[in-house]
Order: sequence, then structure tokens, then C-alpha cells
Amino acid sequence: MNSCYASIECSLNPELRGKAVAVGGSVENRHGIILAKTPEAKKCGVTTGEAIWQAKRKCPDLIVVEPHFDIYYKYSRLAKEIYRRYTDRIEPMGLDEAWCDITGSLLLFGSVQRITDEIRQAFKEELGITVSIGVSFNKIFAKLGSDLAGCDEVVTITEENYKDMVWPLPVSSIMGVGKNTANKLHGYGIKTVGDLAARPAEWMKLVFGVHGVDMWRYANGLDTSAVAFDGQEREIKSIGHGITCKADLVSDDEVWKVFLALAQNVSKRLKEDKLEATAVQIGIRDNELSNMRCQCEIGIPTQSAFELAQKALELFKKNYNWRRDVRALTVRAINLQEENAPLQLDLSGEYKKSEKQKKIDDTVMSLRERFGKDAVFNCCLMTEEKAPDMDNKKSPLPVRINMK
Repeated sequence: MNSCYASIECSLNPELRGKAVAVGGSVENRHGIILAKTPEAKKCGVTTGEAIWQAKRKCPDLIVVEPHFDIYYKYSRLAKEIYRRYTDRIEPMGLDEAWCDITGSLLLFGSVQRITDEIRQAFKEELGITVSIGVSFNKIFAKLGSDLAGCDEVVTITEENYKDMVWPLPVSSIMGVGKNTANKLHGYGIKTVGDLAARPAEWMKLVFGVHGVDMWRYANGLDTSAVAFDGQEREIKSIGHGITCKADLVSDDEVWKVFLALAQNVSKRLKEDKLEATAVQIGIRDNELSNMRCQCEIGIPTQSAFELAQKALELFKKNYNWRRDVRALTVRAINLQEENAPLQLDLSGEYKKSEKQKKIDDTVMSLRERFGKDAVFNCCLMTEEKAPDMDNKKSPLPVRINMK
């Protein structure tokens, strides 16, 4: 869906059509970045991800509206209803795009062109927005085609033309090649998709590991991954939560409070999905917007917010040198397994400590489900004011348990 959030806002408010409009986050919570923009704003140089003040400097007449994610979710569901008219193989990729396998629909509808034309028309007539469509023989090139297509256009990449169309493109065009990976590839003289395709797969694996082989396969049109069926559950590989704080964090104590609050969200989702983490990963963004990520294993698989936060803080202290204050943090439970999976115990007694913590966590979760999420919380979070979602003083009769 072209300029999804901004297009939806313009569809709901016709007075915004034809103007430079952007959807932006909360400036007060330091989420003041551009989430989406209209073509008119793009012509002024406004880019997704930049600060609102920077965007307004480029485009003084820019109209910034707050996001309405409940409405965007509704449009995403309506979009899926359109796809379902043509196939039951629909794999969403975020709110605004999806892969659809129409191979089995061609006998019924006659041609790819008819299907894509009808989808484009349905979006315009029923949702008031336009789409870009990529058609290809695999998912990677279909995604690339949609990136290359303009508003309300279709780009087709075939087995016959992909070398001419795809190989001259920058290597960053391929899905899975981010900025850091692209810079590393450039260091080896790999600047185009064709350069990447020409390297031996063995060399790519030696330098970039398994991901290197995937990139090589994508560049050579060898992706064979299937589009999932509509509603098919996808394997959960990780569960995480992150926030940009209202003010920079300046001490380990402040970092601990944020980790603890984030871990509670992660813990809740682990319990809902009946999964346990065997490792933890943290993300750190400093006040100059530099990022770092690190991870480590956990001795005993866990769902515990306290144990996840503890391990996150250990990682932070071990890897962060405090040359700059911290702007944003993320906690992610990784290497997941089903809860209550068989476990080889040792003689350290860690298992008993983990079991005791699990009972506390289960009790707290039960109280929250019964009396609300603010009924029980860690005392150390009562004075936390730097994270947007940490207002834990809403409950009229909170039960406070000191859990450090």
C-alpha cells in the first residue's frame, strides 16, 4: 500500500489530499520521527525515519498528523479481504504489504494481468488508496518488483528478464541486505546484485556465514520459500520489546528499571505462547543514534521477567562503556523452546532458585489478570519517569510488592 499510513489519513480526511502530509510519532515521548509521507512531502525531500523538525525544515508547509494504528490495522484486515478473493495463500509482511501466491488461481481468473488490475481497482474504489504490485516467480523478486513499481503500477520480473532487470541494481536492493551488510559487501567490491550473484556460494558462506549463502541464492533467483496459507501460524523465533525513553538514561540503575519494565511485556507474551527463552539479546541506542546489539545464553530456560531483566543488565554492564548516555533499549527473548521441555539438571541449585521465581511470577501474573496490569508492580518502577509506558500509578488501589 503506497505511503500506507499517510494515504489512509488522506482517505479519511479529503482536505489533506494533494498536500504535503506526514504521519509522525509523539514529540513529547521522543518518538518524533516521520513514519510515512505523501508523494508531495517526498518531493520536498522528506524521508521516512527522520526527525519531524528536520522534515519541517525541508518542507515548512508540512502537515504532521498523529498515527492511528487501530485504523491502520482495520485497513490491513480489509486489504486481506481483497486478497482472499483470489487466493488462500497470503503471507503478511507488516501492516502494509503481503505476498500472495496466485499460481492456482490463473485457471479461474485467466491471467496475472486481470488479477493485478482487479486488485488495484479494488483498493482505489473500496479503500481509497493505491498499491504497488510486484509479480515474479519467487518471493524475493516479487518483493523487489513492488519496491521498483510506482504508485498504482505493476512490475513483473521473470526468469527470462531478471538478469537484465535485477543484476544492475545496487546490492542493497535485495531483501536481507541492510546498510551494515551492504557496506561490508562494498568493502569486497560487491556493489551490484550482479556482483553478488557472480561470487561463489562457498566464498559467501566463508565470509558471511549461512546468511551469505541466502544472499547469493536471492541474487541468483534461487529462492524457493513458499507463501504461507492464510491464517497459517508462523514459527515464533523471538519475542522482544523496545522503547525510546522520554529522557536519556544516565546510570545502570535507570537502565535496570527500563529493562525490568520491558521484560514484563516479553514475559507475558512468552507465557501466552507457552514458550521459554534459552538466551537473551539486548539492543542499545545511544544519544548520538549509534546502535549495538549483544546476546548470551541463559543457564535455565525461563519465562521470568526478573530473570530476563537480570541477564539483560549483565549483558549491558559487560558490553556498554557509558561514553554516551542511552536513548533507547530493547530486550529480546531468543532461542525459544516449548515450556516445560525436558531439562538436564546440575548440582548448582540454580533450578530451585528459578522455580521459586517462577511461582512469584505466576502469582503476580494471576493478580494482574484479575485486577488489572497496574495492580501489582515492582516498587523500583514507582519513580520511573523516563519511559513512556511506565506510568504504573493508575490503579486506585495498587498492591505493591517489593521485588527489587
